[in-house]
Amino acid sequence: MSRTLAELAERCLLPGFVGTSAPDWVRRRAASGLGGVVLYGRNVESPEQLRRLTGEVHSERPELLVAIDEEGGDVTRLEVGTGSSYPGNLALGQAGDLELTRAVAAALGSELAAAGIDLDLAPDADVNSNPANPVIGVRSFGAQPALVAAHTAAFVEGLQGVGVAACAKHFPGHGDTSTDSHLELPVAAEEPRLGALEPFRAAIAAGVRSVMSAHLLVPSLDSVPATLSRPILTDLLRGELGFRGLVITDGLEMRAISDGVGVAEGAVQALVAGCDALCIGGGLAQESIVDELGAAIVEAVRSGRLSEERLAEAAGRIDALAAWRAGQQPAPPAAREVGLEAARRALKVEGEVRAGTDALVVQLRPGASIAVGAVAWGIAASALSFDGPPVDLDRVLRSAAGRGLVLVVRDLHRHPWQVEAVEALLARRPDAVLVEMGLPACRPERAHRYLATFGAGRVNGEAAAEMVLV
Repeated sequence: MSRTLAELAERCLLPGFVGTSAPDWVRRRAASGLGGVVLYGRNVESPEQLRRLTGEVHSERPELLVAIDEEGGDVTRLEVGTGSSYPGNLALGQAGDLELTRAVAAALGSELAAAGIDLDLAPDADVNSNPANPVIGVRSFGAQPALVAAHTAAFVEGLQGVGVAACAKHFPGHGDTSTDSHLELPVAAEEPRLGALEPFRAAIAAGVRSVMSAHLLVPSLDSVPATLSRPILTDLLRGELGFRGLVITDGLEMRAISDGVGVAEGAVQALVAGCDALCIGGGLAQESIVDELGAAIVEAVRSGRLSEERLAEAAGRIDALAAWRAGQQPAPPAAREVGLEAARRALKVEGEVRAGTDALVVQLRPGASIAVGAVAWGIAASALSFDGPPVDLDRVLRSAAGRGLVLVVRDLHRHPWQVEAVEALLARRPDAVLVEMGLPACRPERAHRYLATFGAGRVNGEAAAEMVLV
């Protein structure tokens, strides 16, 4: 049966919503043909609750896609309250074992499948070639294209091997940027063919079912953001790289798009450029945004800006992914223990890092990016924490008198106030242990006792504590 323009438009939409059960409007839209929903940490309380939630929307229409942004490590939605049971990409790249990466992805995928998730918006396939990048960092497998490509393919194979669709992001590469597309429009100065495309080629060769577009400018390829660029999404991704699966946008309400052309116009231009699924609802989580985007898309077809064939093609790719998911076998039980094993294998230790069971742990906490959100991290729940300057050095030194001192940081190189505090404390306590839980791009000269975890997932902290708090 043929679909109306309105039905085709709605099939291309993946909104979000607030709450741990599906609102009436989501269930109604699901029944009438909505493409899918994207879940966030605000939608998850427990595995049991999440299964009920996905069951609610799937009961309205089994072909609805339920997606979630679950990378493991720093970016977790399944375990937003406690931190992830799996290390993120940088730790897996540091461990350097493709079978381990495949096993971690399979375990994570098994948990997602058991919860009723169809599409995981992972792995991050960006080559983190700019250490100053504020939004990728430990979410990347590393800074070398070949390493990132190999681990991206392994992650895709592990996740899809247990029946959950993977999504390689952020095409054509968000690693060579110094700004966050949630807040502004970044620029990737390097020609992507020099390295950034390699992980996406590997993902496509591994059979990845979807690719997410990046909200950034790539001047060597086009003068508009990649999400809105036909030369990037159709000519490059479809033509040159040969990708035939689903292309999904990053969140259209992100300011890199919304501050430019606006959300509704961004949706239309994304479809024209070659996107199939339109991700919305991180910040715009109400039914009215579905109405607004649906109307804009229908009007674009009627005015001749968007062809009905292109819209039907996009909706058909969502149908195809849903059919693939429906044909998968039940996933095996998750082997969660592989997460801690991987975190242990990723540790980099230099010098004597044992500080004693009674050591004072001081945690310097930078603000989290929007992508990461408010997720617990660290090596000790009882840590003395500072969320910004000034750091009370005298208080720290008094509290640490007669016992070990452990300084825990995250992306030290990006936060001058942390560098100042760490250097001052190391000058007076050269025996202090420095634990870096972000990108290890800055190690002060006096940090002779040093441990890097390559990520801030819960298991990364547990692995560090095993080494330090003994």
